[in-house]
Amino acid sequence: MKYVRIIKSKSSISLAVFIMLLLSGLYIFQVNTEISDRYLIQDYTKRISEFSKENKVLEISSARASSLDKLALMVEPLGFEEIDKIHYIKVLSTHAVAK
Repeated sequence: MKYVRIIKSKSSISLAVFIMLLLSGLYIFQVNTEISDRYLIQDYTKRISEFSKENKVLEISSARASSLDKLALMVEPLGFEEIDKIHYIKVLSTHAVAK
């Protein structure tokens, strides 16, 4: 009888040790996964802020490229003249087409 109790206690102790090792391994795996996920989130956040800064710089350079000064230089070879005065036509009737 004592021998059977010793076997049962050894098997229960070894089962408990196995379960503890298994749970410890799972805990270490979960902590490692969480740490790597947090690192990736931090890295992605940093990259998003860098892309935002780069986007602002590109918006500014795009606005400068399409400014009116550049437009004046592009229109100059077309031979347009600068307007000094604007003359309006007075319409006497309220209709769009007069007879």
